[in-house]
Amino acid sequence: TLANYVEVFSSSSTWMILLNTVKYALITWVLTLLIGFTVAYYLVFHVRKLAVQIGLFLLCTIPFWTSTVIRMISWVPFLGKEGLFNSALLATGAIDQPLEFLLFSDFAVILTYVNLFTLFMLAPIFNSMAKIDRNVIEAALDAGATHGQILRDVIIPLSRTGIALGSIFVLTLVMGDFFIVRVMSGGQSTSVVSAMKNNIDQLYYPQAAAMAVLLIGVVLLLVSLILRVVDVRSELAK
Repeated sequence: TLANYVEVFSSSSTWMILLNTVKYALITWVLTLLIGFTVAYYLVFHVRKLAVQIGLFLLCTIPFWTSTVIRMISWVPFLGKEGLFNSALLATGAIDQPLEFLLFSDFAVILTYVNLFTLFMLAPIFNSMAKIDRNVIEAALDAGATHGQILRDVIIPLSRTGIALGSIFVLTLVMGDFFIVRVMSGGQSTSVVSAMKNNIDQLYYPQAAAMAVLLIGVVLLLVSLILRVVDVRSELAK
């Protein structure tokens, strides 16, 4: 009933959880975009042989040969107080005591998201860049354009379809997650889907359904904003 929506939407905790979810999504989006674009740019424009390009791209998919749970849990012994990273820093004298923010924190959550979802940004950008006609870049060089200008005025605009698709993948995956944020934050943080899971476990189905509608609305808003900037359908038809 409408009373369920009023109860959920009038709660300040609901909006705090939503803002936390959006924060995770936007930070992960920025980091995956920077990493994915950089790697794709290197593969397409600095690796000359097609076979080597494909080989290096397939190398990026190796982590996907194991399950998401294994890839996520593997960060725990690496980032823990007595983990490999802290042990290495202590051994070199870089720190005097273990860094506690590495595990069971927002840092751990975002790091895991970036690790798991960067390929979803890399793949469509790589595909878009690979279709760029080298003659366009040669023409820009002949016209006196610098490498920075070529990147800004040629490569990025011609890669916008891949950027848009990768952005949709990453944003929807992060906003639809509850397991990673629950495990890697140590239960200290939450997301909309995590809150929905708690409501379902406690048999509060109406509240969970209302939060689901809220999440769907936010995701559709983000996707529509991306599609307003980039007309993916017309770009793919070219």
